[in-house]
Parts: sequence; structure tokens; C-alpha cells
Amino acid sequence: KDEAAGEQCRSYGAPALMSVPGRLHITWQDDNTLRLDTDAGTQTRLFRFGPAASSTGPPTWQGTSSARWEAAGGGAGGSLTVVTTHARPGYLRRNGVPYSADATATEYFDVAPHPSGGQVLIVTTVVEDPPYLQRPYIVSSHFKKETDGSKWDPSPCTAIW
Repeated sequence: KDEAAGEQCRSYGAPALMSVPGRLHITWQDDNTLRLDTDAGTQTRLFRFGPAASSTGPPTWQGTSSARWEAAGGGAGGSLTVVTTHARPGYLRRNGVPYSADATATEYFDVAPHPSGGQVLIVTTVVEDPPYLQRPYIVSSHFKKETDGSKWDPSPCTAIW
């Protein structure tokens, strides 16, 4: 039904995207904007630092994201915190668990050593959405850093896996 209606990206919105299996490509778009591209659904998220990002125009799948660095307890390292609002209604899970246009997604991005060497990016997502959720929905996703982009394989959104 979603494919036929042109809504095949409903489970690729910001509140759910980091739990969709796939690879990430993270770069700086400019001095104040971190860009995160996903190969699953070929989605692009923009994390803006500085004054709160404005939410003008119609909602989009990736919404409007404001970012800030959080200092670690010992001083070195820390987390990237991203708060996203103004996203189109979609699904938190592929099976159709919905979120509304009023949802707020707060994400915490942390880098940790991988037990077998290298690094992992741990993304903890907290979705608050009173129309559909009685309490926050919390999920954590892990991404292992790869040595190069040879496995990068963007594919468009699909409602069928």
C-alpha cells in the first residue's frame, strides 16, 4: 500500500533511520553542519550546530536537527547529541508502528573501541511522541568503522525488504 502511494520511505524517517540495517557515510558539509548519508534508503541527515535550526516549510523525512557536543566526565571525548523535530509522520519499525509529526527524536552518538580492534559508533535513539507512545521508545544501534568505502551501496527506500 505504501509503495503504491509513493510513501515507501515511511520507515526511513529520522526517528527510525538509525535502526535500519545499512552503512553510514559521515562528513562535514560546512563549518556548522555535519552530514550523515545512509546507503539504506539513500537518506541524508543534516546536523546543524549553533543557534537552533529553524523549521520552515513542510516536514521532511529527516526533519530539522540541532546538534551539540557533550563533554565527557574526564574531559576528553564526549557524545554528539542531536535533537530532531519537524519530521513527516512515519513508522518506528518496519511493521508499521507509527510516529506522528509531533515526535521528537533525541540521539546520542558515541565512539567506542571494538573488542576485535577498530571502532564502533553507538547510536542511542530516544523517541518521544505522546499521540502514539505512552513512554519514550529507546533503541540502540551499532556501526563498525570500515577501512574504506568499498562496501558502500546506496539503494532507494522500499516498503518491502
